[in-house]
Amino acid sequence: MASTQELKDVIKDTLDNRGVLGQIKARIRAEVFNALDDQSETKPPLSNENMIINELIREYLEFNRYKYTSSVLVSESGQPKEPLDRDFLAKELNVKQDRHSQSVILRSKAVEIFWQKSAETEQQGLIVNGGKR
Repeated sequence: MASTQELKDVIKDTLDNRGVLGQIKARIRAEVFNALDDQSETKPPLSNENMIINELIREYLEFNRYKYTSSVLVSESGQPKEPLDRDFLAKELNVKQDRHSQSVILRSKAVEIFWQKSAETEQQGLIVNGGKR
């Protein structure tokens, strides 16, 4: 007959292997943060730039199913509860929506565009300087 400790270990391992234990821990952390969050404390106004940055972070977190981390971000940042419209974000980030960009998170597409422009700028600098750095 299994001891109580062995039974606890099996249950813990099973929950851990299924990914449930991590979700439970994340949920507890989110609830603790929500309980400790002082609603009377005024937060600084959320600028448009920070709202867009927070939304990209939220999109990343939700894409990766970090929903409790996302809820803490929304709670602490003052971000609107409802996500911003994806088309609005794409327009603000100058991301052209196509079949490929709609299947990836906007953060990835925005970073891809940034790297392309950086490479183009560097290439233009090399051409202007005769290939010298």
